[in-house]
Amino acid sequence: MSSPTPLITCDVVVVGGGNAGFSAAISAAQSGAGRVLLIEKCPEDWAGGNTFFTAGAMRTVHLGLKDLLPLVNNVDAATATLVDLDPYSREDFLSDMARITHGRYDPELGRTLVEESNDAVKWLAKNGVRFQLSFNRQAYKVDGRFKFWGGLCLKTEGGGRGLIQDHHNAARRHGVTVLYQTAAEKINLDSGTGAFTSLLADRKGSKIKIDAKALILTAGGFESNPRMRAQYLGPGWDLAYVRGTPYNTGECLEMAVRDISAKQAGQWSGCHSVAWDANSPPNSGDREISNEFTKSGYPLGVTINNQGNRFFDEGGDIRNYTYAKFGRAILAQPQSVAFQVWDSRGIPWLREEEYRDEIVEKIRANSIEELAQKCAAKGLESPARFVETVKNYNQAVYNHRKEKGSLKWDPAIKDGLSTQSSQTSLEVPKSNWALPIDQGPYMAIKVGCGVTFTFGGLAIDNKTSGVISNITGNVVPGVFCAGEMVGGLFYENYPGGSGLTSGVVFGRKAGIMAAAMVKNDSSIPDSVKIWSRL
Repeated sequence: MSSPTPLITCDVVVVGGGNAGFSAAISAAQSGAGRVLLIEKCPEDWAGGNTFFTAGAMRTVHLGLKDLLPLVNNVDAATATLVDLDPYSREDFLSDMARITHGRYDPELGRTLVEESNDAVKWLAKNGVRFQLSFNRQAYKVDGRFKFWGGLCLKTEGGGRGLIQDHHNAARRHGVTVLYQTAAEKINLDSGTGAFTSLLADRKGSKIKIDAKALILTAGGFESNPRMRAQYLGPGWDLAYVRGTPYNTGECLEMAVRDISAKQAGQWSGCHSVAWDANSPPNSGDREISNEFTKSGYPLGVTINNQGNRFFDEGGDIRNYTYAKFGRAILAQPQSVAFQVWDSRGIPWLREEEYRDEIVEKIRANSIEELAQKCAAKGLESPARFVETVKNYNQAVYNHRKEKGSLKWDPAIKDGLSTQSSQTSLEVPKSNWALPIDQGPYMAIKVGCGVTFTFGGLAIDNKTSGVISNITGNVVPGVFCAGEMVGGLFYENYPGGSGLTSGVVFGRKAGIMAAAMVKNDSSIPDSVKIWSRL
């Protein structure tokens, strides 16, 4: 006779231990849910999900420097006088969402993300999350002033590693219990009301049952699952590098669809993907090097595939609005690799944390011809075409300069320095920051495609973060969702820093609503209570 399954009883159970999960758990505890349990399938030494591997950047509406100075710990009075930081309004954020996703994002989810972003980061700060102005990643010092660009200026101290540390500390203070090596396997609903009753899980190889009044799903997407990448993102995606945790393999998405008929939403064929060090581990991020494998210095030079051709506009927009889609462009190239190339003018502007000698293999040469030959030893198949491409690019830049000699190179704005003129129009333009690559020494870096997170997920109610049933069109009572499991916010691309902010906004909301259900609060919206009345 088999022994009964061990039972754990709590008020709220959260599945997934990244930024969204900890935001949800802490919010639930703050809102009066007495017993909050967070489970995470990875071992503790892999704690933090994808969040751990981020730079900790968060996009938020703000009123300018004075609005943010109380939140940050790295700006003294003297430095503040040297900072140029324009306000980033609700309209700015919504415009970026519409432009970057080509208008395909869910407008209700997007509006909620934008309108609650400022409160969300201030809530984090009150919880002990340490914020800084991101001088190293989001500002250039031009003419003696720090010029922030791309609508993004906040990061957490220590990046994703620091954010997870701060979340852990806040969870501990609020009495949240965290269990690692505990994987969710099945969601049980009440056969009469359709409400959540329990979760079955695997705890270090043994089955357990978790009875709770509310469930919050924050277990990430399927970016670490090569089968699902090939199935949903398309051919070749099983060969992409995994930037973050190897534990985001999509089982919880499939569990929700299977067990509670969760409605699917968003672009299941889309993902966040970047230029990534071709010498990095293929199937997971490195917890020591973390986000430093990102190679986002492409606006300062050119990117050339292994056939010797440029294939995207490196200056099409501010990096924050292009970096998350260029991984896909690299994956589509022969052998799914490319070479980023700079001369002595571009090299000093590269960020140390991404391009320092200890992290990346640098291919150096005193001429473009020599650089091409050295790249050939690393997989470049047409050195002659590589040299021709650089020469054609340089000539196009010279011709543009003859016509637009008054323009000044400025990496903090779209400066208009281009390859397109009345004399020359390259088939693949560089629309901004087009400096000639003609002053040695030269440097190249080999890059591949690094997948960060997937865009397809579950449909949720924007007011409650409640998961919507595909059968009824109503929320499943007691089941909520946040973070990368949410579908509908991003298509093809995303505004940099909005992913972490989304996890906080909808995770915080899920925690509040889960706690309200625990307390049977009369303020629970009808959209959550409807099934309880049937």
